[in-house]
Amino acid sequence: MKRIQYHRYGGPETMKLEDFALRTPGKGEVAVKVAFAAINPIDWKVRNGALKMVTGKTFPRALGSDFSGTVISVGPGVTRVKIGDAVFGLAQIKEGGAIGEAVIAPETFLAKKPDSLSFEDAACLGTPGVTAWNGLVDKAGLKRGQRVFINGCSGSVGETAVQIARMLGATVSGSCSAEGAQRARDLGVETVFDYRTTDLSKISERYDVVYDTSATMEVAVGLGLLRKGGVFLDINPTPAKFIRALFYRRLKPIVCSARADILDGLARAAGEGKLKLPVAKIVPLKDAIPLVTALEQGRKLPGKGLVSID
Repeated sequence: MKRIQYHRYGGPETMKLEDFALRTPGKGEVAVKVAFAAINPIDWKVRNGALKMVTGKTFPRALGSDFSGTVISVGPGVTRVKIGDAVFGLAQIKEGGAIGEAVIAPETFLAKKPDSLSFEDAACLGTPGVTAWNGLVDKAGLKRGQRVFINGCSGSVGETAVQIARMLGATVSGSCSAEGAQRARDLGVETVFDYRTTDLSKISERYDVVYDTSATMEVAVGLGLLRKGGVFLDINPTPAKFIRALFYRRLKPIVCSARADILDGLARAAGEGKLKLPVAKIVPLKDAIPLVTALEQGRKLPGKGLVSID
């Protein structure tokens, strides 16, 4: 089989499309033949070594987190899926491997793909969906009737957060580029601010939840937009922010943490047509490295970039 690997932490030049032998899934693990893999910023952050305290020093390492595909084998104790099931989900950050012909993932990081959901759309849901859920549901406990401000509401995590917030009965405002404003409005964002022309610290409205999904909002600005009792969800956690959050409970750093109930919730919402991310570009596996490199270097797409695995 083939997948994108790298033999040291570093830049785009470290990525290679190489042969590998898929290991046997262990207890609670599932092997999936990948249909589509979605590209996310976490992919190159891991490859650059930003999380090497977690990912360790074992090489070669495999690239990619989010995928859809078909179960080809299961390890001992697996009960959520069986061979032949169509699934979507995430690989473990320590192992990666979604951008390849097959991948191993914990069964708790997978959900069955609804029949009404395409493999392409399913591949988009993992990291954005889990991250949005971790913030709005797990950390903020968002309730019907509350007001939410989403910074970066036209990005993949932002668009997912908009849709989940509205499913929960919240009213949503947000900021994004002028190019993404109409898409945000179509998703139900009531007031859209252009981040290039608006000083967000001057917004007069106050919110129960402010979610910085683009990692560009200063903590002081986010906290300043809160109502009494509100929380600021920060998608760019640092050790300093975690320490600060111990003493300042309105600050909630968010780390993408997949669970079975989250993946099942995303599957239900997507299957009912309540959750969808746009697909902007699909390339074959042989052309994945140039697309990952371009996105890492700042290329903007009006939706997700996917890798099709033949």
